[in-house]
Amino acid sequence: MRAHLCALSPHLATQDISQTKGGRDAGEQRLKQLDALAYGRSRNFLDGAVSYLSPYIRHGIVTLNEARNLALQQGDPKEVEKFVQELGWRDFWQRIYAQSPEKIWHDIEAYKTGYGADHYSDQLPEDIEQACTPSAAMNYFIQQLQTTGYLHNHARMYLAAYLVHWRHVAWQTGAKFFLQHLLDGDPASNNLSFFNLENLQRFAGSVAPCSAEANPEFDASYEALAASLFPYNEDLHG
Repeated sequence: MRAHLCALSPHLATQDISQTKGGRDAGEQRLKQLDALAYGRSRNFLDGAVSYLSPYIRHGIVTLNEARNLALQQGDPKEVEKFVQELGWRDFWQRIYAQSPEKIWHDIEAYKTGYGADHYSDQLPEDIEQACTPSAAMNYFIQQLQTTGYLHNHARMYLAAYLVHWRHVAWQTGAKFFLQHLLDGDPASNNLSFFNLENLQRFAGSVAPCSAEANPEFDASYEALAASLFPYNEDLHG
């Protein structure tokens, strides 16, 4: 299969082809491995019990109904609530997207960063495309995105926040970068935030290189980072 894909797309390097298997059989196998209770307890950690069902749900191989019904068989509704909620949000955003597919690419309100939309670049910096930024953790996430077609949801938020807030890349440009590589890429489900080194180490430290020396840009308090990243927004500085 890899040789066939390379023949169809000779510009791709072999390492750029994901190991994720497609098809209904692979989707069913992944569904059988679901542990909705463990998901609720550990989903925010990069080594947590995530389902890896998103590519199969995204492409209609596994349905939201199947995933929800299986989760509800595994425990009391309150115990599997987090997993079912995520399915609910996915359904909600898909419905919004279906109603207004173009609107999701436009700003719906003024930015809260203190900067205007014209401050952000519509070009992706080369060091991001090449995974050679000053942050070892971000490089790790970029490489995983490009070579596997998958990123843990928390890693997606870290990388998205880095692109927008530290590198001042337009969110639309960042979103397209994600969609270019993600097997489960879904314009309806994107979101953004910001973080500091302590948060990165807590949730990603068991997987990604998260030392202060390898990630100097994030080694500050939330207050200090807010003052640095959003200098013109007084609401963020008390």
